[in-house]
Amino acid sequence: MRSVAPMKTAKIGYIVLSAALCGLGVCLIAFPDFSISAAGIVCGVLLFVFGAVRLVGYFSKDLYRLAFQYDLAFGVLMMLLGVILLARPDGLLQFICFSLGFSFLADGLFKIQIAIDAKGFGIREWWLILAMAVITVLFGLALIARPSQSSRVLTVLIGISMLCEGILNAGTMLAAVKIIRHQRPDVILVEAYEQKED
Repeated sequence: MRSVAPMKTAKIGYIVLSAALCGLGVCLIAFPDFSISAAGIVCGVLLFVFGAVRLVGYFSKDLYRLAFQYDLAFGVLMMLLGVILLARPDGLLQFICFSLGFSFLADGLFKIQIAIDAKGFGIREWWLILAMAVITVLFGLALIARPSQSSRVLTVLIGISMLCEGILNAGTMLAAVKIIRHQRPDVILVEAYEQKED
């Protein structure tokens, strides 16, 4: 039997960090004059830890193997972006926008694929994942495009994007990650392949 401990760790970590993203997003929306240097440090830490949690999730082999299927490469990417932001927390706001925008854009696109796969598995909440993924993609693109040079506007945009990303990740965990004691995902996958061949 495969231990479900890594899966629980990844799921709880996802939800906690998603809540932290939402909290930081709300703070940036409410206080657009928040220190860019401090925001860079917090974003760097969140990205690095989130990347590590994604790696744990990828190797946990959850039942559906949906939510974590792209997290090997994306986890490494988030950790690298986190290190860069921590190395230059007082860097240009434009760089922070691009880093977060690219991260949110990529994650949103991956989550669109996950939503489509979730529909095939019969997960009823697939459309919620899809809707939030599309919204996250749009805000990720907005961060990359930087429609305004005003630091206040960009800070609010970062906050809204973080809020969307947090809701997207928390929703995906709650809908697509099922933890069953003594589950044997490898056997489930083999049986699924055999059924397809029949």
